[in-house]
Parts: sequence; structure tokens; C-alpha cells
Amino acid sequence: MGLDKVFKNDVKRPKVILITGPPGSLKSSFLYTMLSNYLDQSGEFGIYTTLEESVSSHLANMESLGVNLCMNMQITDFTDLRQEGEEVDYLHFLEKMLKHFKDKKGDQFTVFALDSLGALYSLMEGNANMRKRMFHFFQSLRDLNLYSFIIMERAMEGESHLLGNEGFLADGIIFLGMKRKQGRLSRFVQVEKMRATEHSMEMHALDIRSGLISVLGPIFE
Repeated sequence: MGLDKVFKNDVKRPKVILITGPPGSLKSSFLYTMLSNYLDQSGEFGIYTTLEESVSSHLANMESLGVNLCMNMQITDFTDLRQEGEEVDYLHFLEKMLKHFKDKKGDQFTVFALDSLGALYSLMEGNANMRKRMFHFFQSLRDLNLYSFIIMERAMEGESHLLGNEGFLADGIIFLGMKRKQGRLSRFVQVEKMRATEHSMEMHALDIRSGLISVLGPIFE
């Protein structure tokens, strides 16, 4: 994908990383493609949890974009839980699920993705002490020694309009944006934060075609 143009050294576990950007910036596609490439090369195992669509819908979307499906990544959703109509502690359910796979897969389980944080907040609307609970949830992900990626909606420019505390809690923030130049709209990726990792903070152009996402050179004004 060309992320070596952005990162000067390896990103080491554990990390909780936000994938942010406005609608249409291909956050899900970028993340799924990046994780598929990593897991295919490493032979490790990952979990991709989608809250806004079913597993079949997510797979159909990836296939329509030409993204190769990864056999080392299990996709889960909350469809059955939501249809039961009972009050569910989704954070607790996620923690139990991840611990189950860590017990089952051991050190082979290294990657977790949540799509998306906004959907999780919507499901848990009205829960008290959400900021405190998110702090403990992020820490539980680190305790499992995972690369954890969490998708989070964001305006085209500026900070997220959600709780506003996640940026401080996360170890990294990757911003996917769109920029209009000479009447043409182009996509870019920008690493705004990554603890214990040397990286560029410039916007890097993204090229997307035939299911492949490539990180190109920096965009200069």
C-alpha cells in the first residue's frame, strides 16, 4: 500500500488507532484493505466487527470495490443482538468476544477493527460514564496486545463532533480526507498522531483503483 512512505519505523503493538474522516473518504475500504494485506503477509489472525451493516452487506461492498477478501480475518456483526430487542451491554460483549478469540487463537490473534465508534455510541445511548468506560475499553484492547483500529466519523476539516475525548485516549489518529484542487477532488491520508513511532505528518495522496489502495507522495500546497 505504500505506507512505508509515511512511517519511518515499524508501528509496534499494542496500539489503539482511530481511522477518521468524512463520509465518502473510504474509511472502511482503506482499513479492510490495509488489514487484509497485513494478515495475508504475516499469517496472523484478525477480527473485523461491523456495527452499521451485516457481514453479508460488508462483504458485498468490499467485493464491489474489487477488494480481495481475507481468509485470516473473521467478520462479525451485532445483527442478532440488535434483533433480540433486549438491553445489551455492547462494550462488555465486545470485551468478552475479544477475550474468547485471544484464548482460542493466542498470539496469532493480533488485529481488531471496529466499524464504527459512532454506531457503538448510538447503540449505547443513555449509558452513564461513557468516557470512563471508553478509557477502560481502550486499555482492555492494549492488555490483549492488539493492533486495534476504530473508525470514527469526522467533518471534512476540524475535530470530531463526537465525545471529543477519544483523540486523547487513542495512541494514533489516521485522517482520510478529500481535497479539491484545480476542480478535481482527490483523496489523501494523513497520520496526525502515532505514539512511539516516527512518521510524516504531511498529507499523502491516495490512489484507488481495481480494489487496490496505494499511498503516493506528499501533497504540497
